[in-house]
Amino acid sequence: MVAFDTIYEQYCKRLYGFVIRYVKQEADAEEIVQEVFIKIWENRREIDVFSSFESYLFTISYNSAISLLRKRVHEKKYLEHLKYSQEFDLTPELTDEIQFKELNEKIQSLLGELTPRQKEIFLLSREEGLTHEQIAKKLGISVNTVKNHIVSALYLLKSNINNGLIINVLFVYLFL
Repeated sequence: MVAFDTIYEQYCKRLYGFVIRYVKQEADAEEIVQEVFIKIWENRREIDVFSSFESYLFTISYNSAISLLRKRVHEKKYLEHLKYSQEFDLTPELTDEIQFKELNEKIQSLLGELTPRQKEIFLLSREEGLTHEQIAKKLGISVNTVKNHIVSALYLLKSNINNGLIINVLFVYLFL
């Protein structure tokens, strides 16, 4: 813990100065610096002591700053989209429906990329509401095989669905 405190004291101000050049806002820079040190603490056992710690530290900071900037760009685009929707009198219901259809089309497309067995198991789980045990019994396979197929299917969906689209749909349903 003493070593961590020493590292924090040694690098905190430098990291803040580095990050503020990218994000331009003090609160954002402070948050990123805190997140960087949290990541370092959480990954302290995996850090390669033979590589440049300083390089590692600044790379994490840079990546966090860029991620925040990308997030801000997406938020700005979304706000512009809302403004556009209001200017052209698209009702929230129509916007909701369009976004839901877009998300549903993406999910159906991704389900087509699954193996036939993965798709079958995923649909039995999600559409028919069967438990892992029920699916395993129905298909004559192990529960672990069912779990593995579902995990694979969920990974494909999560890694290929635009988070911005999901956030838009949730925003509309929660706040409009």
